[in-house]
Amino acid sequence: MLRRKPTRLELKIDDIEEFESMKKELEARKRQREECESGAGSSILSPGESVQSSTPLSRAAIINERVGYKPHPALPTLFGNW
Repeated sequence: MLRRKPTRLELKIDDIEEFESMKKELEARKRQREECESGAGSSILSPGESVQSSTPLSRAAIINERVGYKPHPALPTLFGNW
């Protein structure tokens, strides 16, 4: 059996700086999103979303619709339940 030499990863200062800047950007976006959600409340609805969409089932349906996921209904078994 052939074995290869272990792979070596090098972490550079530029990589650390890039990571820190991306982390700060994501935290800023998260804070901004939280402020918008807390300030606006539930008065802003996305297109096709109704007031009743606060239930977990309908939220899942909305998310599935956004990502294009269409679950197939359960198929009946041919030989009955065993």
